[in-house]
Amino acid sequence: MKKGIALAVLAVAIGGCATLTNDAMTPIALSFSDGSKGKCKLENKRGVWETTIPITYSVRRSDDVLKYDCSTSDDRGAVGSIPSSIGAKIVASAVFLDFGITDAITDKHREYPASYVIPIEPKE
Repeated sequence: MKKGIALAVLAVAIGGCATLTNDAMTPIALSFSDGSKGKCKLENKRGVWETTIPITYSVRRSDDVLKYDCSTSDDRGAVGSIPSSIGAKIVASAVFLDFGITDAITDKHREYPASYVIPIEPKE
């Protein structure tokens, strides 16, 4: 009887953790402040991605900033970073068995903003 209850509790705990864990990738809608088109190199400690702008692009979650190095189609440049923040799901995960450890190790508890406008200097 005790083994049955222990197995049931373990099954619920493992299943509960799986539903709380975020996907490793997170989408970000990127655009330039003046509506220009162009391309960007995105980078954090989890990976490097190259894409065109404007776009909604998925990047790997990380606890560090998402650096960008962009240029418009008329060769104006923009360099900067997008900060990550702690997501609300880490609090819920801490209530369960793993105390948020799984998400903390994999950075799946981190979030980038859903959309970000990259500031670009106006045309001369």
